Amino acid sequence: MSATSPNQIDVEADVVDSESKPNRQLSYGKITNDALWTNNAGMVQLLGLCPLLAVTGNIINGLGLGIATIITLTCSNMIIAFTRNWVRKEIRIPYYVLVIASIVTIIDLSMNAITPELHSVLGIFIPLIVTNCLIIGRAEAFASKNDIPRATLDGFMMGVGFTLVLVALGAIREILGSGTLLSGASLMFGSIAESWTLTLFDNYQGFLLAILPPGAFLVMGLLIALKNVIDNRIKAKQA
Repeated sequence: MSATSPNQIDVEADVVDSESKPNRQLSYGKITNDALWTNNAGMVQLLGLCPLLAVTGNIINGLGLGIATIITLTCSNMIIAFTRNWVRKEIRIPYYVLVIASIVTIIDLSMNAITPELHSVLGIFIPLIVTNCLIIGRAEAFASKNDIPRATLDGFMMGVGFTLVLVALGAIREILGSGTLLSGASLMFGSIAESWTLTLFDNYQGFLLAILPPGAFLVMGLLIALKNVIDNRIKAKQA
């Protein structure tokens, strides 16, 4: 019989222990906190910046794209988590793209039928959700490794976190650029929302830079800086 060294016994014991322990699952509270603040897709991961900066000239545009992103993330994460044990690793990325493209196509056609004016304003950025690295990133990093409830919650909350950044960015740019809020709300909510527009400054001449692409970069930078200041103050209080 061959002798077994103490080091070999320790290694075998570690393997047995690691196999017997269940996979650690993130709590629902942790998933929510990460998505909305700690690991926010827009302000921390800096994903999806192209549509984030391009369509946020006002709140309604940002909200419209945000809702489409929430639906896409939630549905794709749920489907991928449900089928994760049946899809081979070699084809997982094409499979993710196929699932996401199918969902986005349904959203695109639905928006064109229900809110055609908003669909026209958002234009190419609805189909481009397919290429948003946030969607594929959550599918690969989370949905493919977790159960359906957690993957669905992660998709929904990541979408909500991304939408909050879209809305905040759109609100600031709309206020600075035209002195109004909820301009064009009727594009999403119909004729009932025609009176929703709030004029914050009378005889306001507007600040053109705010509604141009450079203004989007500047406002986004300020939002990220504000988040970092808040995080640093929280850490200082906890220390």
